Amino acid sequence: MTEITRLFDFPYYQLEHKPNAAALVTKYNGKWIETSTKEYLDKANALSRALLKLGVNKNDKIAVISTTNRTEWNIVDIGVLQIGAQNIPIYPTICAEDYEYVINHSESIYCFVSDAEVLEKVNKIRKNTNIKDVFSFDHIEGCKHYSELLELGQDTSNQNDVETRKNNVQPDDLATIIYTSGTTGKPKGVMLSHWNITSNVLDSAARVPLKNAETKILSFLPICHVFERVLIYVYQHAGTSIYYAEALDKIGDNAKEINPNMMSVVPRLLEKVYDKIMDKAEGLTGIKKSLFYWAVALGEQWKPYRENGAWYEFKLSIANKLIFSKWRAALGGELHTMVSGSAALQPRLARIFGAAGMQVMEGYGLTETSPVVSVGKYADKMYKVGTVGIPIPNVEVKIAEDGEILIKGPNVMLGYYKDPEKTASVMTDDYFHTGDKGEIDADGFLKITGRKKEMFKTSGGKYIIPTLLENDLKQSRFIEQIMVVGEGEKMPAALIQPNFEFLHEWIVRKNHPIENTMEAMAQSEIVQKRIQKEVDKCNVKFGKWEQIKRFEITPQVWSIDDGHLTPTMKMKRDVIKNMYTTLIEKIYRPN
Repeated sequence: MTEITRLFDFPYYQLEHKPNAAALVTKYNGKWIETSTKEYLDKANALSRALLKLGVNKNDKIAVISTTNRTEWNIVDIGVLQIGAQNIPIYPTICAEDYEYVINHSESIYCFVSDAEVLEKVNKIRKNTNIKDVFSFDHIEGCKHYSELLELGQDTSNQNDVETRKNNVQPDDLATIIYTSGTTGKPKGVMLSHWNITSNVLDSAARVPLKNAETKILSFLPICHVFERVLIYVYQHAGTSIYYAEALDKIGDNAKEINPNMMSVVPRLLEKVYDKIMDKAEGLTGIKKSLFYWAVALGEQWKPYRENGAWYEFKLSIANKLIFSKWRAALGGELHTMVSGSAALQPRLARIFGAAGMQVMEGYGLTETSPVVSVGKYADKMYKVGTVGIPIPNVEVKIAEDGEILIKGPNVMLGYYKDPEKTASVMTDDYFHTGDKGEIDADGFLKITGRKKEMFKTSGGKYIIPTLLENDLKQSRFIEQIMVVGEGEKMPAALIQPNFEFLHEWIVRKNHPIENTMEAMAQSEIVQKRIQKEVDKCNVKFGKWEQIKRFEITPQVWSIDDGHLTPTMKMKRDVIKNMYTTLIEKIYRPN
């Protein structure tokens, strides 16, 4: 192979240059099962042969819905793509009605599901779709197992047809349609070509510190999201071993079992890891407690590249030996890099984990940009806390007059599926309008400053950027989610969903007479006053017109299932506003 231009070229490149006996590793029945590069491709080719026998044509759409990342996902991905068909990944957590919309809008004809829960949702709406058959990765009674396709494809007599199909796939051909979770309305189908994603993988690869098969990856962010999917191709290109975590709540256990060197994260996960560490510290006493908080305070001052000087580094070496080594041990002991995306990372967390020897490289991108636009890299001084790194090669970033980030490059999508109007609305010539606002500093680092559409004006004509206030307040352990409101009103205010788990522990620790229900906690004057302290602490950092004057606590957890959040944990602002109109009225019109 001379050149990688299509997505299925990555495993073939690995087989030729960096074959790995543990290319993909998934846990089945309590045991990690390794799949070699060769076995991976043998199964992908068997699947391709089976799909041809089922009559799958070029540009047919195949839906894939998996609750967890697993080896089968990659086998299906390559098996589908190399015959010129398209992989349509669907978020497992969306409702059955949204399954129906995506399957029908994409015109998918076959569907792969991971487990009984997903199958149940698909079966609810299957009669309203053109799905010919469903195959499952788990063994489920009444559903065909995907191994039946591998058996059907054991006959290699039509492998030449697979090769012909493969050779006819062009870099600019459509590879996948990814339905964005969208904070408003129906999901948009983002069309990405083989070259959109492949170029993004090749241009991003140099930013990721990988050492071939020596590097172990722990993967758990949904592979149906283009962020994790691109990283999986990056890892394949490097020849690393990819271990798929069993579930989100098993990350710690899995990390201790496999000792990963690297993983991708979202800020919310890091916040939860940090909160758990801090919760354990509450049980310490005496010198142990003092040392712990000394180390954390030291970590909050951390700067990369030993910028704090020799005395700081000496103190940090002691903190690392006594405290931070235990943090690393909780995540396997070998973790040196985490790539963070999807939302803004608190600079404080970047500093603390950096001090603990687990660098967090924050990146920026969108589904429409395949997704990577920029990302930090600790080597070569391409890392700066509070930024999303320097744009990757071949991707041009331009800041418009109104501060909006515009992107041009081979990674920019083909368009929105069946929606040329919407496509035209986000493009100016070759530039994609991200809707995000940002700035590029003198050293070329990109900093995200807010969301263009989310900025609003008060009745006094003052502009408010809610994300700035929200990101600051989410650093509080008392606050899980917060949404700043106040468009057209005299002042900004906030809806706050507390961290009920931490709040309960705090109530018990302080011996406050508050019933252990979310409603009682939300209505408690003691809780209101404590959260007011957090709001006051935040307010001093902002101008008087920006400060949050009033807030209301919501008595529910904001969740994906209840419609508050998208599958990527972004707030559905309009949905939340509609859900809590009574609370917003109480803020602005209390009588």
